[in-house]
Amino acid sequence: MTSNPKTNSRLDYGLVTILILLFLSSCVAIYSAQTTGQYGSENFLIKQIIWYTIGAGIITAVITLDSDQLQKLSWYAYGFGLVLLAGLIVAPSTIAPVINGAKSWYRVPAMGTLQPSELVKVFIILALARVIVEHHQKYRLKTIQTDFWLLLKIGIVTMVPLLLVMQQPDLGTSLVYIAIMLGMIFISGITWKLLVPIFGTGLTLISIIFYFVIWRPEILEKYLGVKEYQFGRIYSWLDPYNYQSTTGFQLTRSLLAIGSGETVGKGYGTREVYLPESHTDFIFSIIGEEFGFVGASIIVSLFFLLIYQITKIGMETKNDFYTYICVGVISMITFHVFQNIGMTIGLLPITGIPLPFISYGGSSLMGNMLAVSLIFSIRYHYKKYMFSTTS
Repeated sequence: MTSNPKTNSRLDYGLVTILILLFLSSCVAIYSAQTTGQYGSENFLIKQIIWYTIGAGIITAVITLDSDQLQKLSWYAYGFGLVLLAGLIVAPSTIAPVINGAKSWYRVPAMGTLQPSELVKVFIILALARVIVEHHQKYRLKTIQTDFWLLLKIGIVTMVPLLLVMQQPDLGTSLVYIAIMLGMIFISGITWKLLVPIFGTGLTLISIIFYFVIWRPEILEKYLGVKEYQFGRIYSWLDPYNYQSTTGFQLTRSLLAIGSGETVGKGYGTREVYLPESHTDFIFSIIGEEFGFVGASIIVSLFFLLIYQITKIGMETKNDFYTYICVGVISMITFHVFQNIGMTIGLLPITGIPLPFISYGGSSLMGNMLAVSLIFSIRYHYKKYMFSTTS
């Protein structure tokens, strides 16, 4: 094995460039969103720049950690995340306020609020990567029984924080946890003889639940504790214009904003569609209205390049633990982008998932920067194997 000092000491400048472009896109969109006056004198742009600066500090700290150190820290980080999530359940409202019907944040002096579930996404990725690696090291001969045991371990590691998040309740974050778990399962080497019947059963159950949502919602309210506002999201998604004065208001305004942008948009700062909370979950609607199809396509292309870059790093590394981390981060970011853009154009129900690196939000940005810092660490500690194709 040969180690290239220049390679090891060099940042991934492709990844750096993509993050800078996402940062600039975020600043432009947030500054425009806050000029409508609906937020008073609060300056979200300055706060976003501060959060990005903190995120850069996170990258600087995490990039020094190698594979062994990350594996050792994985369970500590996971346990710390569970403590934070469990603390939200018992914490008084002075410490963990209820915002928009969800108890998902801690009050942090000088920082506003912190949503621990955003950081736990990354902690889950680390824990699952370690579980899969250690399982394959222990069971080198694969059987149906060992694969089932691995599937069970992955499920348990994911379900514990998932159940805690569902208590808040936070449907969007719950779906992200599930997306991470599914991505890790698909590349873990578990035989399709197990996955096909299990996921086939899962899809059947989802179809049944969807049936009850449309025709028998009272059963889900009674036995599964589904809230009425969650049904409203489904109904307003399927027929937004019939609910445009209530639960469908946000979606209809988003569709109008994006559609009115047409090909090249109305121009920066030239917006005519009023859209509440446009600096957070519906930031893509602002981009679509002001910069049109061209501007929206550029943003989507940036995310494609980001995912491509992470995929390339994951394929180049000879460390299985690193590979699983890359897959987890890809699953997290891909689901975020797909769900956020999908809900702004009416393809998917509204779940409150922000657009990574662009939507305003300190907790979300910290979670994404922490995830990307792991990728920087992988690239930083990359080593070339001259004669061997296996680790």
